Amino acid sequence: MRVCRSVKESRARPLAGKALCATALAAAAALGGCANPAADEALVAQTALIGMPKATLLSCAGVPERQASVDNREFFTYRSSRLVSYPSPPPLGFYGGGWGRPYYGYGYGGPVYGYEVNSFDCEATFSLKNGVVERVVYGGASGGSAGLGQCYAIVQNCMALIPQRTIKPNP
Repeated sequence: MRVCRSVKESRARPLAGKALCATALAAAAALGGCANPAADEALVAQTALIGMPKATLLSCAGVPERQASVDNREFFTYRSSRLVSYPSPPPLGFYGGGWGRPYYGYGYGGPVYGYEVNSFDCEATFSLKNGVVERVVYGGASGGSAGLGQCYAIVQNCMALIPQRTIKPNP
């Protein structure tokens, strides 16, 4: 009797393992679809641009929108924004007046077409000490990876000047 249970359990476990593996792969694929490479590069830029000389920063990022100086530190702030609009989907369903007394009736709410507008913005502040980038901080109203993706528009030209990163294989 004990042997039969072991055989049954051993047959059931591979199926459970396969189901778990399939679920994990599906979750990884779903999360991979949400990846934003521009946001990833913007995060990398926060460390990769440290040590960049002021002249190089000005040549690749341009003249800052705002700048301030305190002691031997300078702060350069750049801003990037983008509006995205696309047609909104047609309304679904029906609109009914009140059901019951004293109102009766059922009516279709006519299609109302319009546009959905999304705004993405980023503000990148570079802190320079003795003419060299010391820190890069991002801010802005839009958060998440969409906002970080917009930050990449600010640092993109500067990242092109950084030597390529190599991925070292693990032993």
